[in-house]
Amino acid sequence: MIDLTHFNPWSLFTDLGFISILLLIGKLLRVKVKIIQQLFIPPSLIAGLLGLAFGPNGLGWIPLSNELGTYAAILIALVFGALPLSSPDVSLKEVAQRVGPMWAYAQIGMLLQWAIMGLFGLTVIKWIWPDLNDAFGIMLPTGFYGGHGTAAAIGTAFNELGWDEAQSLGMTTATVGIICAIIGGLFIVKWAARHKQTAFISDFDDLPDELRSGLLPEDKRDSIGEATTSSISIDSLTFHTALVFVVAFLGYIASQGVKGIFPALELPVFSCAFIIGLVLKKLFDVTTVSRYICPQTTQRLSSAFTDILVACGVASIKLGVIVKYAVPLIVLILAGIVVVFFITFYFGRRLSKTFWFERSIFAWGWWTGTMAMGIALLRIVDPKLASKAMDDYAMAYLPIAPIEILLITFVPILFVNGMGLWLLIGCLILSLLILLLAWKMGWWLHPGKRQA
Repeated sequence: MIDLTHFNPWSLFTDLGFISILLLIGKLLRVKVKIIQQLFIPPSLIAGLLGLAFGPNGLGWIPLSNELGTYAAILIALVFGALPLSSPDVSLKEVAQRVGPMWAYAQIGMLLQWAIMGLFGLTVIKWIWPDLNDAFGIMLPTGFYGGHGTAAAIGTAFNELGWDEAQSLGMTTATVGIICAIIGGLFIVKWAARHKQTAFISDFDDLPDELRSGLLPEDKRDSIGEATTSSISIDSLTFHTALVFVVAFLGYIASQGVKGIFPALELPVFSCAFIIGLVLKKLFDVTTVSRYICPQTTQRLSSAFTDILVACGVASIKLGVIVKYAVPLIVLILAGIVVVFFITFYFGRRLSKTFWFERSIFAWGWWTGTMAMGIALLRIVDPKLASKAMDDYAMAYLPIAPIEILLITFVPILFVNGMGLWLLIGCLILSLLILLLAWKMGWWLHPGKRQA
């Protein structure tokens, strides 16, 4: 008999066992069910929805513990701890010369989503429902732009600052965002192909089976990494996993240390882990350690943690919170879809010299769901990745990442201390300054002057 009243190591083992079963069921459904293949629904999301439906927050048939939300907070620290270890060493000068317009587009897309939806929540939604938390509006970008990882991070921070409903709201918008990314993205792709806006495909149905089922044939399989240590001493996977855990653990220690010195400053663990990861990466680069860190392995670990995070995060949604906020949440999501659609495709047409649709559909998948959703949509319209959209986005994201981390870190703190409005105004002003820079640099284009 499984004991749900006391959490212990076997409770963790049981949770991981059930989540693993649900992930495999999700993968089986993706392989066998045509409608799931056609909608490109990821197995991690299916696992999370099954856990929500049949777990303690639903029918109660699966005896998951009440710590799923805590798992999500830990997993996001591991995800962000792994990111710096796999990042390429690229100078900001190279980024500016090659992908200035892409940086402007991606940075504006992030800032405007936070600013517009946050202000919409503070004005329109608060005017209709005055009892809502001031931060209700930012639950849209928390889930749409940030995905389940950011929802876990911000939700955990708000929970520690006294608003325990934030994580369920963020996880809900993140789940809806993935559905918008997939279903909305597929409709947009079909429209673009029919109206000859795509550069590489003319028929949406001519897609390889591996993109639909997610199973790679033998001749298309890639290595997930290189062994950099001898298994006689320590297995390479153990070595890389230990590195990621050490970074995340040091982030936790740093977060607790700051909290002990400045009790009012609640720095999220994932932010501290990311910063420590950057510092260690620089240290590793000036020594010989980086030669023994395989970027593919750390990337795969980050992706694995993300899959488990999505499953745990969705399964941890408290349906009572969603029912309580159903009407304002629907209004927020509908407004958010319109705003994100406008930002994505209006600015995408004007800040892309070539392959505007391929770059924009990648942004749609990223800004409503996850970067993985953006990659999936890009692979549909650009199977051979000839547009170089992914390469340019990867470089453009380097100067964006610190701003995103700072934003996610201080959003809960500033809102709890009554300074949320100033933060949102700051995001709006910064986005306008970037637009002015794009115009001055000649990055802003009339759609008729685009090269391709």
